[in-house]
Amino acid sequence: MESRGYLIQNPLPDLLKSKAPTRHNERNAQKSKATASRTISIVIPAHNEEGYLGQTLDALNRQQYGSFEVIVVANGCTDRTSEVARGRCHRLIVLSQKSLGVARNLGARMANGELLLFLDADTLLEPMTLSVIAQVFSNGHSAGTLKGRPDGECLKYRLIYGLKNLVHRSALHCGSSGVIFCWKEHFMRTGGFDEGLEVRENSDLIRRLRRFGKYRYIEAVAATTSMRRYDQCGCGRMVWMWVKLWAQSLFGDLHNRRYETIR
Repeated sequence: MESRGYLIQNPLPDLLKSKAPTRHNERNAQKSKATASRTISIVIPAHNEEGYLGQTLDALNRQQYGSFEVIVVANGCTDRTSEVARGRCHRLIVLSQKSLGVARNLGARMANGELLLFLDADTLLEPMTLSVIAQVFSNGHSAGTLKGRPDGECLKYRLIYGLKNLVHRSALHCGSSGVIFCWKEHFMRTGGFDEGLEVRENSDLIRRLRRFGKYRYIEAVAATTSMRRYDQCGCGRMVWMWVKLWAQSLFGDLHNRRYETIR
């Protein structure tokens, strides 16, 4: 189906992912009935991500949760991203032009779930992640993220993520680590992602969402993210860039800043 410059495909016949309940879930069925009934819509924007997207989708298909859908928005791709996604997600949307904000907002509008989870295409979730989110992310929360973990054991990367997790845990900065989750109702009422922002767009969204409730950092499960940008650009350069962007966000406008694509 084509509409307004994008192509929508349904690679899987069943829109929502469902699994047979385990014995543990059967014993706790009454307790978890309310949270288990929440449908979680996972929106993955992907620009030339053929090298990473397959692992991300395979990790989602191992989730131990009863009701979720995966929406991949391939935006401006010139590689095999769409082919990698086809057959591994519930809905594939193909955009002709690259735009992270447009991709995320369109995926959210197409979502059927009451809870949205925006996931980077190079970020892996543990099998119990969706179950934990459904249990602990309550109506009193408006936005949240997970504990971040680098995809390598390099000490400098572990230190970077240790500091990042500390900042998120203490709410000194309400940011994200490759994952943002929120209620769809709140997301739509804020207007979604600022499509003119390419840097610190996650922090901007979370800041606007917080008028609806608390920020929630979840440490029980982790999101493992590729460190390719740090590998190619260097840790010192990346840390300095984030510090500068944080300072500029306090006193200036970041709409003219562009984010270099690393593949």
